[in-house]
Formats: sequence, C-alpha cells, structure tokens
Amino acid sequence: MSKIWFVTGSSRGFGRRFVEAALSRGDKVAATARDVASLSDLVVAHGDAILPLALDVTDKSAVVAAVKQAHTHFGRLDVVVNNAGYGVFGFVEELTEEQVRAQFDTNVYGTLWVTQAVLPYLRAQGSGHIIFLSSLLGLASFPSTGVYSASKAAVEGLADSLAQEVAAFGIKVTVVEPGPFGTEFAGSSIYSTPVAGYEQVRAATNESFASMQMADPSIVGPALLKIVDAQTPPLRIFFGPLAAQVVPHVYAERLKTWETWAAVGVGAVASPT
Repeated sequence: MSKIWFVTGSSRGFGRRFVEAALSRGDKVAATARDVASLSDLVVAHGDAILPLALDVTDKSAVVAAVKQAHTHFGRLDVVVNNAGYGVFGFVEELTEEQVRAQFDTNVYGTLWVTQAVLPYLRAQGSGHIIFLSSLLGLASFPSTGVYSASKAAVEGLADSLAQEVAAFGIKVTVVEPGPFGTEFAGSSIYSTPVAGYEQVRAATNESFASMQMADPSIVGPALLKIVDAQTPPLRIFFGPLAAQVVPHVYAERLKTWETWAAVGVGAVASPT
C-alpha cells in the first residue's frame, strides 16, 4: 500500500532525497520548502503525487495550516519527516544571541510545531510514523558544535518522550542520527566570528573535521524507505559509518566516568535523619 508523506525542508539535502525516494516508488508527498520553486522539477515529473507547500517551520500558525492542507488534500498522513534544519557552528564564547535563538527556532521549535500539528490526525487514524532528523552531534559534541549539538540533543529528548506517549495510538517514532554526508549542509550553515585566543584548538578542530570522510548521500532515501516499511522500526538509527564509530566510544567513556565517580555522587546525598 502506498504511503502519504509530509516532509519538511524538501528543497535540498536529505529532505530532497527522502521526497525523491518516496515518489519514485509510487508514494505521495506533501513536500514543504521555503521556496517551492525548488520543487518544480518534481512537480513536472510526478504530477499530482506531490503537493508542494511553502513553509517556514518557525511560523507555528503556518505549520498548522500546511499540515491541515496536506491532510485535506491526501486524506491521511502516514509518514512525517521532521527534516528542516541547519547548522550554527562556533565556539561557545563566540555565539551571538541571535544565532542561538535562530538555531533553536528552526531545529527545535520548528520540529515541535510540526509534531504537535500532525499528532491529532495520526491519533485519530490510529497509525503513523514520525521521523526526527537528529545528528551524530546530538549524541557527541566537539569544539565549535556546541549550539548545534544542543539543538539536536533537545530533539533527542523530545523524540524519547513522544515515543512513549504515542505508542498506544499505533504511532511509531524514529530518530535518524547521521554522521557527515556529502550534501549541501555545510554551505547552508552559519559560522561565528572568531574570538582571539582559540587559535590552537581551532586549528586542531579544523584539521580533524577536514580529515573526515563524507558518506554517500544516495543511501539515505532507500534507507528511510526500509525504516518506514518495517513492522518494528528502530527508535534510533545511525546513518553513515562515522556515527557508529564515534558514539559507542563516547558512551563507553561516559559510563566509565560515572562508575569512577559513583561513590562521590551517592555520598553527596544527605542521609535522612
């Protein structure tokens, strides 16, 4: 049975590839983008199977209207992909209030507004699958990734809670955690103005990032199709090899530290008198 998708951030990157994968197998997609002209070639190729919707996910009322329009047009929603987002990168001391607020407005609040808007429809139909695009950087942070990592860590928390809240309604939740891919993500990201004094750590960080191998983005569309077709999809899944290499090491180090300092933490709790 074909599925009805609602995908945010469809103009490029992962979002574009998700939309193309769904359309290529006969599914129908409500594809949102700030500029729907970027979707015109897909409309030509797929006709009524795609509903292009202009949307800025930071506008809550516009999100509600877009979700309603998509549901009215197609009659149901099966897969909702919270893909819209971008990166702000810079050392913590360098970040401006405007940069931080804008990062959370899109990556966190935009994701929340879409999720809240679709839930009444999914609960009423007793089914659905919500996909959250997180990142390796939502689980492991590095110099210059602080605010982006914070935004994706917030998405991780939302998804964890939501999965437990909606399981009884037949709604599934999956968090996709990609490592670096050869997409347009870096070019659309925002970078802070450097503060003097961090030259050494900045040079080491840039060297480390430059040496990272980019995964092939052609894998992400077919991978997501397998996830949404699974009878029991994962709550979390890595995309690309780097996340699977880095995250287990990070968590092993955290477990080791917690164990080493466990007695101190427990001893800090006052005993009842």
